[in-house]
Amino acid sequence: MQGTQISTFIHPKGSLETLSQREVQQLSEIGSGSAHQLFRQCALAILNTGVQIDNAKTLLEAHRDFDVRIHQQDRGVCLELINAPADAFVDGQMIASTREMLFSALRDIVYSASESGRPRADLNSSQGLTEYVFHLLRNARTLRPGLEPKLVVCWGGHSINQDEYKYSKKVGHELGLRGMDICTGCGPGVMKGPMKGATIAHAKQRILDGRYLGLSEPGIIAAEAPNPIVNELVILPDIEKRLEAFVRAGHGIIIFPGGVGTAEEFLYLLGILLHPDNAGLPFPLVLTGPRESQPYLEQLHAFVAATLGPQAQQRYRIIIDDPAAVAVEMTRGMQQVGDFRRDHQDAYHFNWLLKIDLALQLPFDPTHDNMAALELSRDLPAHQLAANLRRAFSGIVAGNVKERGIRLIEEHGPYQINGEAAIMRPLDALLQAFVAQDRMKLPSGVAYQPCYRVVS
Repeated sequence: MQGTQISTFIHPKGSLETLSQREVQQLSEIGSGSAHQLFRQCALAILNTGVQIDNAKTLLEAHRDFDVRIHQQDRGVCLELINAPADAFVDGQMIASTREMLFSALRDIVYSASESGRPRADLNSSQGLTEYVFHLLRNARTLRPGLEPKLVVCWGGHSINQDEYKYSKKVGHELGLRGMDICTGCGPGVMKGPMKGATIAHAKQRILDGRYLGLSEPGIIAAEAPNPIVNELVILPDIEKRLEAFVRAGHGIIIFPGGVGTAEEFLYLLGILLHPDNAGLPFPLVLTGPRESQPYLEQLHAFVAATLGPQAQQRYRIIIDDPAAVAVEMTRGMQQVGDFRRDHQDAYHFNWLLKIDLALQLPFDPTHDNMAALELSRDLPAHQLAANLRRAFSGIVAGNVKERGIRLIEEHGPYQINGEAAIMRPLDALLQAFVAQDRMKLPSGVAYQPCYRVVS
């Protein structure tokens, strides 16, 4: 079956079965309109789960004859797959997890498209954007009121080495033994390792309702297709809403070794935690990795000191080569989160009290002009500088793996990142280390060509 294609019809299981005829008609109209290409791209990524391709453009070009159509039937919605990858099927039947994620993608993309014409909130205000993220998560049935804080977000690279991957599994195992659930970006590498470790631990503890929540967005899902352990998939409209969903739904975050995308996530979180309004709010944050990854973690720590200062370093803890200690630290942090939210009447399932500045919420379009115009100066408050540094890393991610970003680099050459020399020097050193350590992309036998130039 390897390399062959299958055309078939599939019906939902686990979601979207109980729709009215009008709702199905609306799905069909939206799914065959402007949202069709977006859904096609996400569906193709899900059907290629397990395939080691981290370039959206390459994936789309390899399956130009693939298509997906939404049909209205009396029994509900039906998907017609045309020339789908055969790896998504076993003996002619679609793998159950793949089918669930496929309809999750339909649910989220169609909901976002329908809401864009009549949004429930003001998408130009901070509060309105938070309300929108809440509605997206609630529509996906991700929010579970009443559950004690135990959802641990794990960030890290999708192209890590085997030692780092095995370490992330060990940490996930320790978390699972303590009853923690796992939330990641849903792809390979660190997004898979903690989930895999937690599944074994949950089985040992006879936990039958373990959650393995994957949060993605259309621009990245083709480069990081969901791993099959994910049992809840949510596709947010863009990277900013995806990042906000992580910190609003999660109760603590562990950062493993990674590359530019991991640095973007780290800086995003520091931009939140450094905001004066969040000074007393508990949010457990641990940086960890195996012994051989210590230089990477120390370099990231030094970059934070050089750009954001020692107050930023106080918002996280570094633990080297000790999975149990990471889990104990996170368990202690979860207790503090629970106590704080009870005292302040904040929900367990959605962190309403967390202040997120509008600069971290509005979508950043990584054009060459926007990248060159970023203000990177230590005259800015630390939380604003972190937000701008996060945008710089977001642009590099786009130039590395996102279809539009790749095409922009092909047309106009590398992005230029300008700023104060005291910031540009550690930034350039950090990016060069990522390149030297093959942390930019999955190894493909071809030398990495930077999509950026650092200018001071």
